[in-house]
Amino acid sequence: MNEIYSTLILFGVGLVAGFLNVTAGGGSTLTLPALIFLGLDSALANGTNRVAIAIQNISAIYSFKKEKYGQFKTSMKLSLLTLPGGIIGAVAAVKIGDELFQTILGIIMIGVIITMLIPKSSQKFEANHQNIKWTVYLSMFFIGFYGGFVQVGVGFILMAALHYLMQINLVYVNMHKVFIILIYTIPALLIFIFTGNVNWQFGLSLAAGNALGGWWAAKVSVKKGENVIRYVLLVAIFIMSLKLLNVF
Repeated sequence: MNEIYSTLILFGVGLVAGFLNVTAGGGSTLTLPALIFLGLDSALANGTNRVAIAIQNISAIYSFKKEKYGQFKTSMKLSLLTLPGGIIGAVAAVKIGDELFQTILGIIMIGVIITMLIPKSSQKFEANHQNIKWTVYLSMFFIGFYGGFVQVGVGFILMAALHYLMQINLVYVNMHKVFIILIYTIPALLIFIFTGNVNWQFGLSLAAGNALGGWWAAKVSVKKGENVIRYVLLVAIFIMSLKLLNVF
């Protein structure tokens, strides 16, 4: 395929994926198939996608900061908890397949939808939560592993963990999420680079779209609040679950 067409396709796919990733998750269900369609094998597509993920989250963090949303200390603490799992997952990703992980993820996503549809109690979610429970420490390790391994859908799991285990609202969940994913993506990306699993032309084309989509999504999250995030999240999770379970 002509390089100009490839660049335009990846930019367009990245724009939509970046918005989905920052607002809810599941953008990689668009970007990975697009990269494979353009001729990359699964490991090379997986590594190339990480270039876009890293740049997208830098853009989103900047956008959140401009909107006066930032809790660096808490975000960094949570990020460091994902690093060991992220490194182990990335090493595993260049050695084994991910079909079983995608099936398990599809089942998990259905569970997340069910919990989100259950009527909420009168409890209010906070903007910030300084006390991190042991369940958060444990979940961050496994989330880091999954993110390092395949990335697809990690945003959904991360949002569920932060929202329910730390009891913080969805706007702040997204703010922490983009920071956490950036931190564990850096060593994961380095592993893919050192093993020769990054196509830089495709990665940077995709990253341009992801960055713009992520920047825009951060602003929408802040201005529209939890309700919009919840609706986008429900639809994105449902579609991704059906795809991962091979319904279509």
